Amino acid sequence: MLPEANSYLHQIHPTPLVRVSLGDGQPVGAEYDTTGSGIWCKLEFLNPSGSTKDRIARHILEKAWRQGQLRAGDTVAEASSGSTSIAFALACSQMSLHFVAFIPDTATSERELIIRAYGGEVRRVGGGMPEVLRAAGETSASEGWFLGRQFANEDNTEAHRLHTGPEILSQIPGGTVDAVVSGVGTGGTLRGLYEAFAGAGCPVSAHAAIPRDLALFGANAECCSLRFSSDVPGVVEGLSEIYAQWQCDRLREWEIGDRDCLELTRRLWGLGFPVGPSSGLNFAAALEVAAELGPDSQVVTVFPDRMERYFSHKVFEEIRTRS
Repeated sequence: MLPEANSYLHQIHPTPLVRVSLGDGQPVGAEYDTTGSGIWCKLEFLNPSGSTKDRIARHILEKAWRQGQLRAGDTVAEASSGSTSIAFALACSQMSLHFVAFIPDTATSERELIIRAYGGEVRRVGGGMPEVLRAAGETSASEGWFLGRQFANEDNTEAHRLHTGPEILSQIPGGTVDAVVSGVGTGGTLRGLYEAFAGAGCPVSAHAAIPRDLALFGANAECCSLRFSSDVPGVVEGLSEIYAQWQCDRLREWEIGDRDCLELTRRLWGLGFPVGPSSGLNFAAALEVAAELGPDSQVVTVFPDRMERYFSHKVFEEIRTRS
């Protein structure tokens, strides 16, 4: 039996799906038309820990519990730059599990504090995410801990295919989706939603939003060697087995300049959405997709997480320095 004491994870209601339009006709960058009919946005920042990662943490842990891989008092570990570790920390606190987060040493202090507040342990690792993944894997193997494996665990995709996708189909007018847009951290959100919509018979296409660091190359935004931008947390290049192994003939990638990601994030704040930079990325790509598909298309994207874990991030720099 799953632990029930004090567990509100089982009482979570669907997050809202709302239509969002900037509505002022002022372009963000030369290429964005903001006068369209709006993008359908899933407000995943309203999940208990403040991100869409609550869905995968709950699904992975509950499934492992049912299969006898976990019991009260066990230790769970995960390699995550922030949101997934926060979600696991909250879920573990509800399920009487100990949690150890392996995070990059560049992760914001806000994220570490939130993880520790839920009772989790934080181990910072030097280098990038490959080093963090290696440390989490090696330590978990030697200690006998359960490892979430968000970048390779198919239960990540399954959580969105079984839960988030059907929620959206029950909320969107007409019950159909023409396009789904998401950044690629683990790839689980994009893949899971696409599979849910396609499996329900929607004529849907999948669109991956790729943040590019334009500052490295000046105005040469078409340079083929542009790398993923470090200014859009949670979107990491080349790590996701879930995304790399996905065979989808209706998948398209959109390159979005990091400056536009941050600017659109601030514009969303002005509309009352307390979101992080990945929401600006997703919304920017969704605007491009909607412009191409036309005003009658139903384009869905996700606002993945909340703003408070980014107070020390570059996206808040203008506000921090404002007199």
